[in-house]
Amino acid sequence: MSDDSDVALLPTGLSDRLPPDAEFEVRTVERLLASFAQHGYERVKPPLIEFEESLLSGNGAAMSASTFRLMDPISQRMMALRPDLTLQVARIAATRLRNAPRPLRLSYAGQVLRVKGTQLRPERQFGQVGVELVGSSSPDADAEVILMGIEALADIGVENLSVDLGLPTLVPAVSAQLGLDDSASARLRDALDRKDAAAVGAMGRQLGKDAAAMLVAMLDAAGPAEKALQRLERLDLPAEAAGERDILAQVTDLVRAGAPQLKLTIDPVENRGFEYHTGVTFTFFALDVRGELGCGGRYAAGNGGAAQEPATGLSLFMDSVSRSLPTPPPARRIYLPAGTPAKEGSRLHGEGWVTVAGLGHATGATSATDATDATDAADAVAEAARMRCGHAFVDGTIREAAPDKAD
Repeated sequence: MSDDSDVALLPTGLSDRLPPDAEFEVRTVERLLASFAQHGYERVKPPLIEFEESLLSGNGAAMSASTFRLMDPISQRMMALRPDLTLQVARIAATRLRNAPRPLRLSYAGQVLRVKGTQLRPERQFGQVGVELVGSSSPDADAEVILMGIEALADIGVENLSVDLGLPTLVPAVSAQLGLDDSASARLRDALDRKDAAAVGAMGRQLGKDAAAMLVAMLDAAGPAEKALQRLERLDLPAEAAGERDILAQVTDLVRAGAPQLKLTIDPVENRGFEYHTGVTFTFFALDVRGELGCGGRYAAGNGGAAQEPATGLSLFMDSVSRSLPTPPPARRIYLPAGTPAKEGSRLHGEGWVTVAGLGHATGATSATDATDATDAADAVAEAARMRCGHAFVDGTIREAAPDKAD
């Protein structure tokens, strides 16, 4: 036989969300969605699971290694549990809402599940809340999503927020001029991901001295946005790469104008987590909070077919967002002895109380674990404490009780 500890054991990276944290997360999600709605973003709700070829086609291929799969017993086709909601919202935009006017603004919230966690985010299941702006290639669209994310996080109480901008298309635009084979490209990408300037410089024979120096300079450019852009401006980039840099500068200016006090940084060579993105990317952080609060960027939205639309989106990760917020004050809970008129409970609800009703004995009940009811004022106050209520409603008056904090 297994004991209670065996029954309660969950797989690595999965956890229960208990009171009051579960309630706090739900309320935070709704506040974020309400903030997005004020900017014209309409909510969609995709299913938890889809056919594999639909979910993991096109951009979804980048999430293939993170995806749980199972067989559909009805259709006998393989299905996949969503590792990310962006892919599904892009599918909805390209199919169900293909005739809706552009730019299309959509928001979403839901749980995602991944095969493995990371060092910064060991959780394999977590909540995602986000937006997708589909049908515009303007830098204003990127800036809108970034600024809206900043506003929404500030509204729920996140402090010391910073945003790191990236441009994962910059290195490929430079590398395309170098004619590297797959092996050399992989070594270069690995060195850049590790921020190993020495390793990049050591590839001078394959890259060419000037190209190696340019890539090292791109590594060194990472830092505060204005200084990073100045360093990038001094580089003699190929035409395509220079065009990408100019768009990054435009987005930076727009974000800076909308959030002058924001800590804004740029990492021009960051690529990890942005494998299918086609332009400016962004990652949200908060001081002393483990893991990123959210990330997003520009990509080509579609359904795996030839037709693609420019899009930019943001996904916020509720595990990290919750960690960035102060502990909410406890609810004002009041115990109502059995038989308290319903109108009294309604009145107390209107005054902001959470009511916990006492339950009478079931007919003929003798079990010691059966619900009990207080028979006098002292019993009512004691029962309020046992039920973790700070107050009891006794004879039409509110009496204070010391909640029992034991599990």
